[in-house]
Amino acid sequence: MASDLSLLLIVALVAALSFSQALARDPGALQDFCVADSMSKVIVNGFTCKNPELVKVDDFFLSGLNVPRSTMNKVASNVTLINANIIPGLNTLGISMARVDYAPRGLNPPHIHPRATELQTVLEGSLYVGFITSNPENKLVTKVLNKGDVFVFPQGLIHFQFNLGRTRALAMSFLSSQNPGVITIANTIFGSKPNISDDILSKAFQVDKKTIDWIQSQF
Repeated sequence: MASDLSLLLIVALVAALSFSQALARDPGALQDFCVADSMSKVIVNGFTCKNPELVKVDDFFLSGLNVPRSTMNKVASNVTLINANIIPGLNTLGISMARVDYAPRGLNPPHIHPRATELQTVLEGSLYVGFITSNPENKLVTKVLNKGDVFVFPQGLIHFQFNLGRTRALAMSFLSSQNPGVITIANTIFGSKPNISDDILSKAFQVDKKTIDWIQSQF
């Protein structure tokens, strides 16, 4: 009896772990494809499917990703996300990608992808990259990447990329969700609408309210 109970507990534990892992990614496809129907008024978790008879080859195609993007902004970088909004055929396939351009000293600021792990490879130049583990360790894990190097940013962890060089850098990122989402830490905290109270932020960051007000004015 005791051995039977132990076996049942083991089976239940394995099932629970399998179920939790299944929920940690986009829902799996149940058909060959589900091309996003941008005209549909139906609200679902993702996009509704276009009638397969109306699907065309361009629903799975995009050109122009070889064209350099402008990095004339405050952080001197540019992220071009390619997801199901851009390529409708990506809908339900659980993947997206991004071209990331960096000017010299360009930064992709600390941010989070709440729904995806990111795999990035450097195509030109070099990047200083890293992520921070969760509380209480808050360990900084960093690496300098050169052309051809690949780095993984685990889902939900704060991470960044910085161009150390004197020339432009280019990277491609691949993400394990058709809609990975992005939460840029500074923009979110200091640029929320309406603003988070400076009483809260001054206490959280242990600085005076004038400093908080000045930082918020930059966003």
